[in-house]
Amino acid sequence: MHRRSQRLRWFIPAVTVAGLAVLSATWAFGLWGANPIAMDPPGYVEESAASGIDHVYDGDFSYFVGGGVAVFDCNDDFKPDLYIAGGANPAALYQNASPAGGPLRFSQIESLVTDQPSVVGVYPIDIDSDGEVDLAVLRYGENLLLRGLGGCRFERANELWGLYGGDAWTTAFGARWEPDETLPTLAFGNYLKVGDLDDNARVCAENDLFRPDGPVYGPRVALAPGWCTLSILFSDWDRSGNADLRITNDQQYYRDGEEQLWRIDASGPPRLYTVDDGWPRLQINGMGIATYDVTGDGFPEFYLTNMGDNKLLTLAEDASEPLFYDIAFGSGVTAHRPFIGDDLLPSTAWHAEFQDVNSDGFIDLFITKGNVDEMPDFATEDPDNLLIGQPDGRFLESAVAAGLVSTSRSRGAALADFNLDGMLDVVEVNRRDAVKLWRNVGWGTATNPQQMGHWLAVQLEQSGPNRDGVGSWIEVKVGDRTLWREVTIGGGHASGQLGWIHIGLGKRARVEVRVQWPDGEIGPWIEVEADRFVLIERGAVSGRVELVP
Repeated sequence: MHRRSQRLRWFIPAVTVAGLAVLSATWAFGLWGANPIAMDPPGYVEESAASGIDHVYDGDFSYFVGGGVAVFDCNDDFKPDLYIAGGANPAALYQNASPAGGPLRFSQIESLVTDQPSVVGVYPIDIDSDGEVDLAVLRYGENLLLRGLGGCRFERANELWGLYGGDAWTTAFGARWEPDETLPTLAFGNYLKVGDLDDNARVCAENDLFRPDGPVYGPRVALAPGWCTLSILFSDWDRSGNADLRITNDQQYYRDGEEQLWRIDASGPPRLYTVDDGWPRLQINGMGIATYDVTGDGFPEFYLTNMGDNKLLTLAEDASEPLFYDIAFGSGVTAHRPFIGDDLLPSTAWHAEFQDVNSDGFIDLFITKGNVDEMPDFATEDPDNLLIGQPDGRFLESAVAAGLVSTSRSRGAALADFNLDGMLDVVEVNRRDAVKLWRNVGWGTATNPQQMGHWLAVQLEQSGPNRDGVGSWIEVKVGDRTLWREVTIGGGHASGQLGWIHIGLGKRARVEVRVQWPDGEIGPWIEVEADRFVLIERGAVSGRVELVP
């Protein structure tokens, strides 16, 4: 793929604030056409107390970071279920009992297999491609792979798949399928060395890579140096067909470290990109990674959460190397201080996620916030951000208007359609506070919800390994616009999703969709009606409608 000629190169130090506004409007209107239409933020109704979820992520210093949630369907009823980290408390599995289009309701499934102590984060993934979702459970101690058995039942699978779980403080996870492999390559990001926690000079741990060796995993491959990693993501950043491993690190505990990008391919061992490769040196308190093609050119941008100003990195035009520029300021997504209240200290951001919450076809951005504990140089009352995408390429803070305001010490989160009404709800894990849950009611109210824009929910399926098509690119034609979404496992802050991929369509009632599969094969354009859950099988010439609420 070649980068499009109308793509603008943004480099913050080289332009003024006024210039950025002009660049933003020029870029977006050139991309979207002359008459773009954006919608107001949706309304959210908090249903935490009534939801049936009674869970707290708790603990001392070992659990200041983490606090993740996995969103996936564990009983094949189309509705997303939850597995929530507990830190010092046991983790908990919750089955979704929400009526279609109604209030959000969950019931806990207790099990010695899933009610694990010391869980920091969790990611869903179908490791053996049997159609039952498995779980990668990140712990302060031994990491676990739990194999899905159907009916929301799981079994320990470390020995079955030959994975050494170690004894590290693991805070991040990512996965991809390498060519001709049955099992995925797994990457685990580790924070501080456990033995150094009581010392004044704390040391960052190395990260771990596990590659398949036939039907099991081979020995651990160290990704060194490690710089106190809090999020990792495999992504095909240059659309070369090969996904490399992006790592965001917490500079709180390193001196010589930086953000990292590892070249991972089948031709040899992992190789760290350096300045000589065009990789720009960046040091931040990296907490989470979110990715989406924000600029609409077919290449992903990367949003990195931080303590203070957050980063939105875009690849330089016609770049043959990983040269990225920060466009957060021009896009209005620095989100560096609380947007309400009198606390003017810098914010602390954790989980970030790009989703179209009002389904108008312009991507939005949700960010959880919360002081690490009681750090005096950072905001204490630090509300989450809901940034609504605009036609001019900027984002507007809209959490208050949406009724989505929380000042808990937020950590992991997910935006998903829990009641299958085509509107994205929110689940949020908080440190030392109860899990929060908000239902999206669109234009309406709790008793009379109303959809906003049209939408499409897509799942991919292929035979053999990598059943869910991880590493694919979904391309959607919405009028004269094209929306791109990369299918990944990883990123966020200790939180991941697997299942329906929500795409906002605005006023379009019919669109065309096609898929570039992980090996580069491009499927046919498939015409689909809006407001549907559609399964796209590799080799099919039409999408199969799975469910219409």
